[in-house]
Amino acid sequence: MFRRERPVPLGGSAAALCNNLSVLQVPVRNLTHFGVVHGPSAQLLSAAPEGVPLAQRQLHAKEGAGVSPALITQVHWCVLPFRVLLVLTSHRGIQVYESDGSVMVYWHALDSGDASPVQAVFARGIACSGHFICVGTWSGRVLVFDIPAKGPNIVLSEELAAHPTSITDIASEPAQGQDCVADMVTADDSGLLCVWQSGPEFKLSTRIPGFGVPCTSVQLWQGTVAAGYGNGQVRLYEARTGILHVQINAHARAICALDLAPEVGKLLSAAEDTFVHLWRLSRSPESGHIEVDHCHGECVPDTQVCGARFCDPSGHSFAVTGYDLAEILRFSSV
Repeated sequence: MFRRERPVPLGGSAAALCNNLSVLQVPVRNLTHFGVVHGPSAQLLSAAPEGVPLAQRQLHAKEGAGVSPALITQVHWCVLPFRVLLVLTSHRGIQVYESDGSVMVYWHALDSGDASPVQAVFARGIACSGHFICVGTWSGRVLVFDIPAKGPNIVLSEELAAHPTSITDIASEPAQGQDCVADMVTADDSGLLCVWQSGPEFKLSTRIPGFGVPCTSVQLWQGTVAAGYGNGQVRLYEARTGILHVQINAHARAICALDLAPEVGKLLSAAEDTFVHLWRLSRSPESGHIEVDHCHGECVPDTQVCGARFCDPSGHSFAVTGYDLAEILRFSSV
């Protein structure tokens, strides 16, 4: 069972974007950082365990050519082996900050290239894998940035071209061991999933075809891809082979966010039907296949949910954002 805790007040509503919440836990200081996008700005908040807001910061999209203001599409903390960086994507480019948002250490402008005048240009989908940060784009390409142990000397090392349509989300799974090799999955508007083996050069290992529905959010856990779709389904695939193991009709409307608590295999799904569900993933000892149990459901009445994240790796608490909702809702297990 989960109970609603004291919410964290926002300076404004969260924008109606999928995956519009990022959470960074700082156990040493007993703090939780939240990041939420609203139009041309992103709000960063720090809160104590009881939900008392301790600090707020607002970041704005870097302006470029054009008369319209640049809208932010996503904000996400990337926990690398040697540093934590905050990545902000917009219609203009990619901004990389120190973890508290105090200093911008890198700026990458998007090249509209062959995009038609009516085509939206943007970056969306952020994940880190080893010492790389990967960011998706409107064209379907994934930009791979090599991050130094310190300093601003970030380099665009590679572009991955496997998707025909805009990237929607990217997820990675930290590797076991010290070689910092991790698997990564990318998703796009057509529903296509691509599984990559990361390293000095990323290698495409599996393509999982779509079925005519956008994949809005994706996660990776112990070699299993969890994908949420615009029809409310959650599908679990084996990353290595692309075989579909589980299909859940989880929600009545489009899924807007998935998250995983890696220590315990809990999956969080949130959708536009106002519901947030918790699922427990486990592996059958007989077949080795993934099995799913429903653990908990929470309704956020009269709210278009747009973001949901666990606040700790063991899945004891989670947070939810909604469009036209001027606070971050927090839930913790009883």
